[in-house]
Amino acid sequence: MRFIFRLASFGALCVAVIAATMDSIASVSASQFVVTPLRLAWVEIAPASLVGFRAFVETKIGTSAWRMFDAWFLPQPAFAVLLGLALLLWMVGYKKPSPAGRFAA
Repeated sequence: MRFIFRLASFGALCVAVIAATMDSIASVSASQFVVTPLRLAWVEIAPASLVGFRAFVETKIGTSAWRMFDAWFLPQPAFAVLLGLALLLWMVGYKKPSPAGRFAA
């Protein structure tokens, strides 16, 4: 199970680096700071999944939860959200080293 979380963390990290690279290229070409919000990135990649996720959240948690998610989480920069997700998944899949050392039984 740890491997799956680490693999998902690596995937989120790769996508975050790609999103940050695209934002930096857009910033250089526009000569101003450009950041892609998570909503725009999600709609460009898979618009149907955003609608499905909205329906899922509204039925399982409630409409107020979706409004809060929509107002606070979706306007955030896509690369920052993906970096946070990668960190969270890595922390879940992290294995603490043995306190006795590497060669302990």
